[in-house]
Amino acid sequence: MFYHWLYPLSQEYSLFNVFQYITFRSFLAFVVAALASIIWGKRFIAYMKLKQFGQSIREDGPQSHLKKAGTPTLGGVFIIGSVLASVALVGNFSSPPFNIALLVMVSYFLLGWLDDYLKIIKKNSDGVSAKGKLAWQFITALIAGYFMVDLGVVDTSLHIPFLKEPLLDLSWLYVLFASIVIVGSSNAVNLTDGLDGLVAGPIITSASTLGILAYVAGHVEISKYLYIPYIENVGELVVLSAAVVGATVGFLWYNSYPAQVFMGDVGSLSLGGLLGTIAVLTKNEILFVVIGGVFVMEALSVILQVGSYKLRKKRIFKMAPIHHHFELKGWPEPKVIVRFWIVSVVLSILAIATLKLR
Repeated sequence: MFYHWLYPLSQEYSLFNVFQYITFRSFLAFVVAALASIIWGKRFIAYMKLKQFGQSIREDGPQSHLKKAGTPTLGGVFIIGSVLASVALVGNFSSPPFNIALLVMVSYFLLGWLDDYLKIIKKNSDGVSAKGKLAWQFITALIAGYFMVDLGVVDTSLHIPFLKEPLLDLSWLYVLFASIVIVGSSNAVNLTDGLDGLVAGPIITSASTLGILAYVAGHVEISKYLYIPYIENVGELVVLSAAVVGATVGFLWYNSYPAQVFMGDVGSLSLGGLLGTIAVLTKNEILFVVIGGVFVMEALSVILQVGSYKLRKKRIFKMAPIHHHFELKGWPEPKVIVRFWIVSVVLSILAIATLKLR
């Protein structure tokens, strides 16, 4: 919002002319969000300890996690708060893609907050029912998808990496397809949030990669050169992505092993939904399977585990999501975390490399 006050001053004071550049505002968004997250995080953790608002641990999870019971949760509050504070300073709210992404993030933030609040009050690992969560998520995603198509923010074509032309036109079915991507991303990130710092690393790499793709898609000349669909105003998502990276870096300062605070559903659901939305808005729905490969792997492990047990009464993994499987195989928690981070970095690099293969 301050951007809309500061940039017009460039007509009188040339200093404010820097606010026209997305790169400058993205850098500023990162710095502001990171500092806000670190400063606010320390006070937030102290407050949560004072109120004794701690995380409840699944009794059927790894026994080594039981000692984490009571660790402050709801860390997503200061992550999203830092993102909003940052974009309020340098975000361009006249950009439809920017506003649609914020809509999804804030809606899922409210859902996650309600879920975590119920868990804390009840002192168990339950919260909003699974059906209630899915209904909220899909309604929000369908509304976002409708606005994307109705306002002409994106076309309804399905783009595949390595192909210069779109594969097919989904027409209004694209709204449903976009919704599945957004909801799937939200829940996959939520499933990944199970170890200290595990989900923060892939969020940082995924948001960084999507930010690069948003910059490319929002630049007429670069998008044309790389045979990528140009999307007007989508470059503003670079600012939002940078804010997410900064805020998550600040959160990781306290969430790294051994964690002083957990993200909670308020963070994982909202950030996951935001990443999925940016993937849709930049026409990288299919490529997001690679970018968010760690999230996909975690979600698939749960689906396969449940499906196998229902059909064969046998489990594929020692425990799902898959990060617990490696823990039970004897990998120390920090090793699982760092190795998953490495996989996320490699997948992000591969995703960026596809830009030259079309």
